[in-house]
Amino acid sequence: MGRRRFLGYLIAAPTLAVGVKLGEAGFDPEPAVAEAGLPSVLPEVQEVYDLSDLLLDSTRPTANLITVVVNEDGTVSFAMPRSENGQGVTTMAAMLIAEEMDIPVEDVKVEPADARPELLFNQQTQGSNTAITMYTPIRVAAALARGRLLEAAAIKLGDEATNLRTRAGRVISKAGSSIPFAELAAEAASTETREALTQLKPREEYTVIGTEQRRDDIVAAVTGQKTYTTDIDFPEALPTMIARPPTIKGTVESVNNLDQVKNMPGVSDVVTISTDASPRTGPSPSGVAVRARTFGHCIEAIRALDITWGPGSVDGESDESILRQIRDAQAPFNAPSPTPLDQAAGEVPLVTEPLGNVGPTEAIEEEFVFYWRSNAAMEPNVAVADVREDSAEVWTPTQVPIWTQQQVAEELGLPVGKVTVHVMRGGGGFGRRLFNEAPLEAVRVSKQTGKPVRLMWHRADECRAGRAHPMCTSRIRATYSKSLGKVVSFEQRHTGVSTDYTEVFGEMLTSNAARLPFSNELSVSQSVFYLTVNVPYDFGGIVLGYNEIFAFDKFATGSVRNLNNADVRPAQELMVDRLAAKLGKDRLEFRLAHLEEGRAKRVLEKVRDAGEWGRELPKGVAQGVAVHEEYKGVMAVLAEVDARPRTANRQIRGATTGPRVTRVTMAVDVGLPINPLGLRAQLEGGIMTGISHVFTGSLHLRDGNFQEASWDDYRYTRHWNAPPEVNIIVIPPEGERIGGAGEFAVGASTAAVASAYAAASKTMPTTFPIGHEKGLPFTVKSFEPPVPPSPKDGLRAYPAPSAAKGAFNPAR
Repeated sequence: MGRRRFLGYLIAAPTLAVGVKLGEAGFDPEPAVAEAGLPSVLPEVQEVYDLSDLLLDSTRPTANLITVVVNEDGTVSFAMPRSENGQGVTTMAAMLIAEEMDIPVEDVKVEPADARPELLFNQQTQGSNTAITMYTPIRVAAALARGRLLEAAAIKLGDEATNLRTRAGRVISKAGSSIPFAELAAEAASTETREALTQLKPREEYTVIGTEQRRDDIVAAVTGQKTYTTDIDFPEALPTMIARPPTIKGTVESVNNLDQVKNMPGVSDVVTISTDASPRTGPSPSGVAVRARTFGHCIEAIRALDITWGPGSVDGESDESILRQIRDAQAPFNAPSPTPLDQAAGEVPLVTEPLGNVGPTEAIEEEFVFYWRSNAAMEPNVAVADVREDSAEVWTPTQVPIWTQQQVAEELGLPVGKVTVHVMRGGGGFGRRLFNEAPLEAVRVSKQTGKPVRLMWHRADECRAGRAHPMCTSRIRATYSKSLGKVVSFEQRHTGVSTDYTEVFGEMLTSNAARLPFSNELSVSQSVFYLTVNVPYDFGGIVLGYNEIFAFDKFATGSVRNLNNADVRPAQELMVDRLAAKLGKDRLEFRLAHLEEGRAKRVLEKVRDAGEWGRELPKGVAQGVAVHEEYKGVMAVLAEVDARPRTANRQIRGATTGPRVTRVTMAVDVGLPINPLGLRAQLEGGIMTGISHVFTGSLHLRDGNFQEASWDDYRYTRHWNAPPEVNIIVIPPEGERIGGAGEFAVGASTAAVASAYAAASKTMPTTFPIGHEKGLPFTVKSFEPPVPPSPKDGLRAYPAPSAAKGAFNPAR
C-alpha cells in the first residue's frame, strides 16, 4: 500500500470519529537495515531485539482502537491511552493531530483516557515508549478525520475533495470559499463503522512536528490551577492517611487507643487495613487508616495512635548485611551465561580465555556498589475512591490503568465492568505509578467506612514504605592486549535484590515469547535486563550476567527511572576510563575508536567539539564522558566536575554540598524529535537524576527500615548541585524513525558525571552515591509515631546559620 498509506475505521458516532488499522509495517516507516559484514562474535541480545521492540509488538494488536473525535465546536478531542506525569505526552499527541488535520495545536484537547480493558497492553506507560508506539496510530486517526471532513465539505461546496485543502481548522476551495470544521463535524460523521483508506502527510510538509511547543498544561501548573488527584471536586471524599509500621512490611497487632483517636477533632473514621497491593508477594503488611476533615487532622491523629506492631519482613537487616548476601550470590567470572541468543546459535561465547590468537593479555577487575534509591516524585502516592455496594470509582495518576481496574475489581469482588478508573495527570511517575498501593488502599478504606476517601501518602511513607530501586552490585572483568592496543574481552556480572517487574512486563514477555531472541526460561527481571543492557563498544568477547536475591515478600521494589542502565552504564564507563589509561589512550578518542555504531560516533564527536574536550582546567576540575544506546536512540554526554576543596567543602544552609557539576554538554539522536522543547526538558531532568545518583540520592537501610523520611532527608539534586551551564544538542533527523527520551539521559549522565568526578578527584568511585557511606547527613525522624509533625513555621525548618568560617551568609 505504500509507506504512508493506511487503512482505518470510520466509527458510527454523532460527530466525526475515526480509528486506526495497522499492519506490521505500519509502525516502522524506515526499517533498520543491518550493516554489511558479519560480527566476529554473536551480537548482544539488546542489539537484536530490545525492550522498545517488545513494547511496540505488544501494542500492535489493539492499535485500531486509538481514536480521535471532531467536536461540534470544531475542536478535536483525543483520549490519550498513556499517563501524563509531567513528561509532555499529551502535548506530543496534540501536535501529531494538529499536524495531520491542519488545525492549531491549542484546538486539540488531549486528556488521559479512563481504563479501557480492550486496549490490553496499549494502555501502559513505561520504557520511554510513548512516542515510539503512538506516533503512527495517532497520525493515522487524524489523517482519516481530515479526509472525511474534506469529503463532507466537497458535498456542500459541490466540488471534488481532491480540489480542496485544509488550513487553520477550515476546509478551503480553490476559489477561496471555506467552511470551518465546526460546520462539518456532524455531516462528516458515519452512520456505520467501516474501513477507510488514508495517506499521511510527507515529512517535507510538516509545519508542527519538529517545532518547539510549550506543554499544554504549563500555565495551569505554574499558576496553581492544574487539577491533581487530591484537587478533584468531590467534597464528600475526605482526606485520608495511613499510620504505617516502623519496619518494612510490618503488621498491626492491636490499636490500644482506638476510641480516643476516633474522638479527636476533625476525625471521622479510624480503621485497620491491609496495605499490600500484591497479595501474591507474601505476607500482607498492614496499617491504620485515618479519615478526617483535613490532612492536618489526619497527621495529628496518626501521631496520637498507640499501636502494637508485629514483626516486619527484614527486621535487623542493614545495608551491610544486604551487601554481604549480594556478594554471596554473585556468579563467578567465566561462569556459563544464561543468555543464548537463540537455540541455533547456542550460548554466547565465554571469556575464560580471550577470543582468538591475541598473544599476552592483562586483566582489570572491579566491583561497584549501588545503594537503594527512591523515585522521589514531587507528588506522593494519591488516589480518590468511592466504593458502593455494586460499583466503584477511582481517580489516580496510574501508569497501568487496566491493571489498576483489574486489581480493584478483584479486591472488591466486582466484575471489571463495574469499576471505573479515571487516569489523572500526575506530578511525576518515574516507574512508581506502575504499582497500585494507593488506589487499593483507598478502595479498602472506602469499603470499610462506606464513605468516599481522598487518600495521600506522607513523604515519610514514600521513603520508608514505598517502592525502592534495589541495592545491587556490578562486577566487571576486562582483558586487554598491550601489543595490539585493544580490549579483547569484557564481562559484567550484575547482582542485586530482586526487582518487581511482574505487574508490567510479565504478560508481555509471555505473549511475545516467540519473538524473543533468548530462552523463555529466564525470569522477568533477567529478560528485562538483557532487553535493555549492552556494551556500545567493540571489546571482543562480551558477556553480561544477571542474578538476584530475595523474593518480593521481603522488600517492596521497582525500577526507578531507567531500569538497569543507571547502574550498569556508570560501572562500564569507569572501566572504559581505566582501559584507556592502561593502553595509553585519550579517554574520548579511545571510545571513538571502539564505537560500533555510526550514529554513536557522530554524537560523541559533537560533544567533543561543543564541550571543548581537553580544554585547560584548574587542578581539581575535570571532564568525563559517556556514550549510551537505548530506546532506539544514541547520546553522548560530556560533564565537568569541580572537586576542589573550596567547592566541595563549602557550607550552604539547607544544601548538600560536595563536588559540583559545573557544565554538561549532551548530543542526542532520537530520530525525529516531535517536540524539541519537550525533548530538552526530559533530557535536563535525566541529567539532574544522574547527578543525584552519583553524589547524594540514596536510602539508608538500618535495622529493617529506611532512615529517610522527608525531602529534607532524601537528597535528590538541588539547586547547588545543578550545573549552571547545560547545552543539549539535538541531532537533525534523517527520515522519520522515532526514539524514546523519558529515561534516556539518566544512565549516560550518571556515567559521565562519575567519570568526571574520578578524573577530578584522582580516585575512581566504586560506591554510589559517593556520599552514602559517609553517614547520615540528617537527624533521623521518629518511626513511632510514623510521621513527623506538620510544620508550624516554615522559616524555622533550617537551623540558624553557623558563624563558622565559610558558612552561609544571607548578606552576600
